[in-house]
Amino acid sequence: MNWVETVRAGVEAVRAHRMRSILTMLGIVIGIASVILTVGFGQGAQDEVRDEINALGSNLLIVSPGSSTDSGGIRGGFGSATTLTLQDAAAIADDETVPDAERVAATTTSSSAVTAGENNWTTSVVGTTTSWLEVRSRTLSSGRFFTRDEVDAGADVVVLGPDTASELFTFGSPVGQTVTIGGRQLTVIGVLESSGASSTGSSEDDQAVLPISTAKSLTGSSSSSVSTIYVEATSADTLSAAYQEINNLLLVRHDVTSADSDYSIATQDSLVETANSTNRTLTVLLTGIAAISLLVGGVGVMNIMLVSVTERVREIGLRKALGATPSVIGRQFLVEASMLGLAGGIAGVLIGVVGSWVLPSVIDQPVTLSLLATVAALATSLLLGVGFGVYPASRAARLTPIDALRSE
Repeated sequence: MNWVETVRAGVEAVRAHRMRSILTMLGIVIGIASVILTVGFGQGAQDEVRDEINALGSNLLIVSPGSSTDSGGIRGGFGSATTLTLQDAAAIADDETVPDAERVAATTTSSSAVTAGENNWTTSVVGTTTSWLEVRSRTLSSGRFFTRDEVDAGADVVVLGPDTASELFTFGSPVGQTVTIGGRQLTVIGVLESSGASSTGSSEDDQAVLPISTAKSLTGSSSSSVSTIYVEATSADTLSAAYQEINNLLLVRHDVTSADSDYSIATQDSLVETANSTNRTLTVLLTGIAAISLLVGGVGVMNIMLVSVTERVREIGLRKALGATPSVIGRQFLVEASMLGLAGGIAGVLIGVVGSWVLPSVIDQPVTLSLLATVAALATSLLLGVGFGVYPASRAARLTPIDALRSE
């Protein structure tokens, strides 16, 4: 019997027991689909994180305050202290101290209710300087951004995020309208373009951006402390140099050492790596679970093939009596097991591909289909069929014609 006849015989054997074959393949189908979707979720999450962090701005360094400690000795997380000031931001912006810094934007952040007529909305209120727009790589869909003179004068102006603007102004352009924040009327001078990203858990499209002097006067703060200093390096090649220059400057200004520094500096690379490390751990965990399903599916293939050998003992004995060699008998059963594995793999791939198209709209989570993972999953299903079909095939090949023919 040549390979073509062997494959044809294998197909007929699988078709003869359709329901049993489908149930046998079920474990492999679930495992393959799970692997494809798991890798897709992980890749989609990594792509989303990369897009979100890139949306923060190009060549960006984020300087945050250190942790605080209350009177009871309880330490807060990073960013809970008030160790960064406007003076620190001005020093970083100095070309002589930090020559590799292109732009610097100090910010304060709070949450406040914003009212426009009968509409109101609670949003993030960001006080910052004129360079914020360029540092954060944001653009305006309408209007303009505030000027240095307006920052110095503490002008009553505000730029709204697109989501905030749509919540407050149902009809017409928000530009030129007034909103009330903290009991103070501010004129809307611009609306930001949607960034389609959210960093640190808050939407970049839902915020009100105003001069930092105006933001401080709204809260009644006379302090020069800021919550974050964003620094754009002159290029990607000078990012590391800018990091070191800022670190050395703040160590001197705050009179601290690296061991007890009261601030932290994060780069885009470190943020991406931290987020991706978490995603990789989750992906490995879920892939492990899917691999168990594949193993169970492989065991199912082996069990069914052993049952098939038992059911077809007389057929095997007759074929051997007619001259079939052990290699031909073993090859036929190995082909049947391989076909079960491959068919389960194809069905699993189809389910995984369809799931990668449908699930993002259902769970609002991106799924990036990986061609490498798909091909690897299909190859794995075939190897499972071959691997778990070896023992049943060898058992069939070892049967002697006389024992097989006289079995009941």
